[in-house]
Amino acid sequence: MIDFRSDTVTKPTAAMRAVMNDAPVGDDVYGDDPSVNQLEQYAVERHGFESALYCSSGTQANLLALMAHCERGDEYICGQQAHNYKFEGGGAAVLGSIQPQPIENNADGSIDLNKVVAAIKADDFHFAKTKLLSLENTIGGKVLPLSYLKEARECVDKHNLALHLDGARVYNAAVKLGVDITEITQYFDSVSICLSKGLGAPVGSLLLGSKALIDKARRWRKVLGGGMRQAGMLAAAGQYALEHHVARLAEDHDNAAYLAEQLNTLAGFDTSTFQIDTNIVYANVAEHIDLKAVAHALKEQNMLFSPGKPLRLVTHLGVTKQDIDSFISALAAEI
Repeated sequence: MIDFRSDTVTKPTAAMRAVMNDAPVGDDVYGDDPSVNQLEQYAVERHGFESALYCSSGTQANLLALMAHCERGDEYICGQQAHNYKFEGGGAAVLGSIQPQPIENNADGSIDLNKVVAAIKADDFHFAKTKLLSLENTIGGKVLPLSYLKEARECVDKHNLALHLDGARVYNAAVKLGVDITEITQYFDSVSICLSKGLGAPVGSLLLGSKALIDKARRWRKVLGGGMRQAGMLAAAGQYALEHHVARLAEDHDNAAYLAEQLNTLAGFDTSTFQIDTNIVYANVAEHIDLKAVAHALKEQNMLFSPGKPLRLVTHLGVTKQDIDSFISALAAEI
């Protein structure tokens, strides 16, 4: 199966499965799982934070971060396209009683910091208290420049806000920029990192922050039913991914650029209006092309993609250059 729907569809490699099989386990709710403890300690040292928490998903990690930074009736500022605003079921409002204040993203994925400042509420009981700015990197596959992250840090410091990073694909950003991950994480009070997207682990995300923040997040994880027992096999896969699957993300980026190039050879497909930095490719599709019908036909050939307009295709460790050639040939035959 060739699957372009997302990098969440990656499957553990044989080497990762071997590590999972041999991982020592215990009860993580009691703090007794050595593999989870090892992953959390590794994450602390690798990313430059005081504490870390292994979470079941990126959605959970982001929600725990919001609930640890904010109290009921507080507010966080984010982008209109932010995953933790648009694609996480309204969890901050539903479960945290936290008000989101979205601001339209710029074309490069950033948020105008002047608009952020204008959105900060006055200290008045009529308003929610603005506590946090949440950024996403990458966002829609686009990488936020380090200079922008520095400006964001200066902005929140000036206005007494905390700064959270939804870093579901932050390693893609680091690889694209050619920098160590700490060059990005240094600017944030908390960071979530997904282990099960391009990094290729089967399950899990990390939340990083101060000891006080993570202690609070750990309590909320339990309240929300997120405490896991013998989770060491999953945690071991996550650590293996961090240790062995980072550099290869560059291959996904190269494949995405190649995929975009090949799509542009097909009549009715155009990627030129989209910024393609990493492993996510967007393309405009001509109105006369019935993408749902095409998707159905290609599914019969063991090829999967989501038939939205614009078209979104994602490369990952399960997609090779040869797979892309096969996909383009099959697509050309159906349009």
